[in-house]
Amino acid sequence: MTDTPNAEQRQQPKPLRVLAAMSGGVDSAVAAARAAEAGHDVTGVHLALSANPQSFRTGARGCCTVEDSRDARRAADVIGIPFYVWDLAERFREDVVEDFVAEYAAGRTPNPCLRCNEKIKFAALLDKAIALGFDAVCTGHYAAVVTGADGRRELHRASDAAKDQSYVLGVLDERQLAHAMFPLGDTLTTKDEIRAEAERRGLAVARKPDSHDICFIADGDTQGFLAKHLGSEQGAIVDESGEQLGTHNGAYGFTIGQRKGLRIGVPADDGKPRYVLDISPVDNTVTVGPLEALDVIALTAIKPRWCGVPPRGPATYTAQLRAHGEDVPVTAELVGDELRVAFDAPVRGIAPGQAVVLYDGTRVVGSATIAVTERAAAEQAAAEAAAGQPVTV
Repeated sequence: MTDTPNAEQRQQPKPLRVLAAMSGGVDSAVAAARAAEAGHDVTGVHLALSANPQSFRTGARGCCTVEDSRDARRAADVIGIPFYVWDLAERFREDVVEDFVAEYAAGRTPNPCLRCNEKIKFAALLDKAIALGFDAVCTGHYAAVVTGADGRRELHRASDAAKDQSYVLGVLDERQLAHAMFPLGDTLTTKDEIRAEAERRGLAVARKPDSHDICFIADGDTQGFLAKHLGSEQGAIVDESGEQLGTHNGAYGFTIGQRKGLRIGVPADDGKPRYVLDISPVDNTVTVGPLEALDVIALTAIKPRWCGVPPRGPATYTAQLRAHGEDVPVTAELVGDELRVAFDAPVRGIAPGQAVVLYDGTRVVGSATIAVTERAAAEQAAAEAAAGQPVTV
């Protein structure tokens, strides 16, 4: 396992020309201020991600609105760095918003923040920054980039595990990491202390609320957003035996593991809650069942991206399956272009479309998109059938 890198290892070796992505929130403002204070030649940039900013959520979102761009500009003025607004709305619409809609239409559950980091902040933005002569892109993410013993750049968890955001950066490859800077990743400070630092620096965003929801969904109503883009089509809600229990207006409105909002009038025989087990966009059917039926023992993931050298042969790691999920021990192996992951103990709440991110200690090995899951109940049924025993339902 890789030990947590110390502060000396994490230091930048020389002043750089840095492009600081300033969302309008407190984290990116403090990150830009720290980069400038460290002696780097910093320029601030706010990404305009909507052709109609009013269509994105307002009210101190810290991301994509007109008020956010103004907050970012004021922060840059206080820090004393040049500031620009770059229009990446078309690229964002194609690579993030349309991808989000298409994934739900296919019955998967995407994470738009990973896609934005991969396609916008560390692809479109980074490519433009390098073309203009910048050495690095700086963001307010809580993560750390260090140089390993072999001279390669590595992505590690933040010093403060409670604020760590390395999961949503697991899509970055070695080239992108070579031009990434995360000044908040080394700090063992609370968010309140970051806000206090912002106040000491005179940054008006010090008390601005954090953003939590999807930035491009104006009212926070994901189902309403998807219905607008995908339309309404009634389908069946069935149990594991195929018996219809109710109806819905679009399978895209559900996600694996969902319990609330099923609107099933028929109670389960055992009186226990039902959960979404499967979503079939082909016949617009949602299958529900008991909680234990969600137990997953293995998965296959596609489109792997490695933060350095790809793994060779089966090896043990820890895996994170959601942005704020816990680490779970796994054995993983790259087979062709697919990542095969087996869990030491069953896990729940895994949906195709989510990302699985592998860690070796604090080091991020890489990530891949979950395509297929293998459930404990299915394996048990197959084993019983092979043994000629009655299948347990």
